[in-house]
Parts: sequence; C-alpha cells; structure tokens
Amino acid sequence: MRSKSSTFRNHRAVTTLAVLLTGALALSACSGGDDDEKGHGERTGGTTGSTVTLPKLDGARLEVSAVWTGGEQANFKQVLAEFEKRTGAKVTFVPAQDPIINFLGSKIAGGQPPDVALLPQPGAIKQAVEKGWAKPVGPEGQKQLAANYAQGWQDIGKVDGKPYGVYYKAANKSLIWYNTQVFENAGAREPKTWQDLLTASRAVYDSGVTPFSVAGADGWPLTDWFENVYLSQAGPEKYDQLAQHKIKWTDPSVRQALTTLAQLWGREDYLAGGRNGALQTEFPQSVTQTFTGGDQPKSAMVYEGDFVQVNIGETKAKVGSDAKVFPFPAVGPAAPVVSGGDAAVILKDSRAAQALVTFLASPDAATIQAKLGGYLSPNRNVPLTAYPNAVQRKIAEALIASGDDFRFDMSDQAPQAFGGTPGKGEWKDLQDFLKNPGDVAGAQARLEKDAAAAYGNKG
Repeated sequence: MRSKSSTFRNHRAVTTLAVLLTGALALSACSGGDDDEKGHGERTGGTTGSTVTLPKLDGARLEVSAVWTGGEQANFKQVLAEFEKRTGAKVTFVPAQDPIINFLGSKIAGGQPPDVALLPQPGAIKQAVEKGWAKPVGPEGQKQLAANYAQGWQDIGKVDGKPYGVYYKAANKSLIWYNTQVFENAGAREPKTWQDLLTASRAVYDSGVTPFSVAGADGWPLTDWFENVYLSQAGPEKYDQLAQHKIKWTDPSVRQALTTLAQLWGREDYLAGGRNGALQTEFPQSVTQTFTGGDQPKSAMVYEGDFVQVNIGETKAKVGSDAKVFPFPAVGPAAPVVSGGDAAVILKDSRAAQALVTFLASPDAATIQAKLGGYLSPNRNVPLTAYPNAVQRKIAEALIASGDDFRFDMSDQAPQAFGGTPGKGEWKDLQDFLKNPGDVAGAQARLEKDAAAAYGNKG
C-alpha cells in the first residue's frame, strides 16, 4: 500500500477529513441538493472535453468483467460505449460473481478470461499477480495515473512496485443515510458521536419507526460497520496492525469494538425485521426500504457508502431533501473515514486492453459516470461540477482533499478467503455475530481462526 507515516500524522489526517465531511454534508443538507450549481463551479483540475488520446481500434473486441449490477452496471456501460465511439472497438460487459478471483479462475481455466477485470480488493490484485494472471499497466496508462491520482491511490494498485491496478471507482464508506421525514417527526438530530447515535435511535424508536436497516444477508456491509467502529475507537495504528494481521482478532481492541457494535446489533427492536430479518436483507433492499413507505418506512437509517445514492434513485426519494446523510459518528477521539474502491486490471495484454485501462485512468471516463450519479472517483482531475448534486460534490471534494491520507477498507486488504468470500471468513463470522451479539469471545475466536488460516500466520 502507501508508505507509512507517523501515527500522529495519520490520526490528524483522518480527523481533518472527518471534519471536512461534517461541514460539507451539513452545507449540502442546507442547500437542498440536486441541481444547485451555485458556489460549485470550481474544479479539481482537468477539463470536460477529451483529455486523453486513444488509438483507432477498429475490429478489436474486448470483454470487461465486474461484479456490478443494476444501475451501477448500466452506468458503467455508458462509459464503455464512449470508449467504443472513440476507438471503434467493441466491448462486452461480462457480469461476475463474488468472489471475483474464483470467477476469474474458472474463466481462465476454461481458456476464456476477460481482457480486463474490475477487482474490488487490493488483496485480489495481489492474488491475480501471484497467479500470473495480471499484466502491468503500460506507459500510456502510467502517464494518466501520474497525472490524475494521488500517490496513495497509485500505490494501492501496485504489487512489488509495479502498477497493475487503476482505481477507477472509489467509495467513502463512512456515511449513514437517513429518512428526513422520520427524523423530523421524531425530533431527532444528526449525531456526531456514538452516544448521540444511540440517542437518535431511541428517539426514532419512540416515534414508532425502527431505527436501522442492516444488510446482514451480504457479509461485506457488516465488515464495513466493524471497520468504522474499530478505526475510530482503536485508532489508525491498531487499524493498520489488524489489517495486516500483526495483532490477533482476540486482541482487547477487537473485543471493545464488537461490544460497541452489540449496543445496536443486540437490540432486536432496533433492526428492521429483527436480527433474523436483517440476516435475510440484501444491501439494495436495506436502502430502498428506508426510503419507501412515506413517514412509516421499515427503517429510518441505513449505513453504507456514497454509492447508496444509486439505490435511493430506485425510489421516489430525492437526495438532499427526502434522503440526507451524516458522517459515521465518532466512537473514539475522531470520526472514522474508511475508503474502498475498484481497480481495473488487465488479464489479456493487448493494445486494446491497454487503451481501455488508459481511458479508465483518465478524467474523461470518470466524468461520464460521475454525471450519472451514485459514483465517486479518486481521479483528482474530474471536475466537481460533473457530480449531479451538492451532497455528491462535497463527498468527492473531501476525498480528493485527503490526498494520500486515508484508510482503505480493512477486509479488502485481507486475503480474499478471509475478507472477500460470501459464507466464509470475516463475512460469515460477522453474520454469526449479528445473529448472536452476546457472544463476543466466540466471535473473536472464530475471526482469529479464519484470519490465521488465510494469512498463514498467527498474528
């Protein structure tokens, strides 16, 4: 990943970005959101026209694979359509399943790998390199990386110093979205601390609405819940140690984070459908059921990243008025800021595949998808005006302002067997913990056993 800096610098950077987000989101909420261009004409750089030269590729055919579905997939296809228009190549999107490394392994074994894959974990990039599947980014792509990305985003796409991944998509995973009408009816305020969150949850519950939707059927949102609590409570240094399995999951810091999570997860009546219902709720449903049903939705709040906006768009709720957002509250000294992302990796090296990755590293590609909403780019030269509402603009501005100082999703840094496989490892262990939040010690023991097996060490 990126080069290490002092604990103080890391802590200060996380605190600074959290403050930026708190102020930015408050401003966005006041502004009303969509189509408010006043005061947002500034750019992070670049232009809205063509910024990258691409070769003519008439007759070339490419396959691109990612786990994206629904609106996210449809929007990305518009980006691919622009690449086709500029080059004459034909690009086919191939839907993948989690874990994508297993999906790609079966494709490669059958002699039909996609030309380019979007990998959601640095650990998956490393695995693809170790297996001999991934090909390095060429000179033109490297030029785009150097021009458009902070060093930290370049570094997490490297293996042994070579660039293999272009981070086309980023995510701010430290956000909680809420139904404005429910909060107003309950007299609840946007919380700044964990205790404030518990207070707001109680007010919502007393008003007759269940406080939270939790996407327990999908293990990955549960890992994100844990990471935000852990980063804020234990701090950046411990976060880095646990991410690398340099400390065990039986560490007291993990016990403290799980105990804190249990303050919410342990309240059956605070979760839409109870714990069993949460374990059957997939991520898209966790969002849509928060923003449908008028002032009596199935829940008032849903935790997840900026990409929640894609699913809100499937309802009648409007981001910035009906649906608002606040930063994940501070559990410890500072509010957490956890990032994720998807990197384009070449599996079949060719002039066309290199051109596509070069395009995805340019501001041109990201600007197209930014305009469609529900998307965040780590490319610092995407104009802020490309984002369709004030909330998204401010989230993007804060991400770019963080520069190299961010914490990448912990489970995404882990070997995929532990941090990225449905029904196994951390995903399964946290689902079991959601089912029985009173068993903190048991959850720690299971997490440590699975982590040790995946990392090949004892912590």
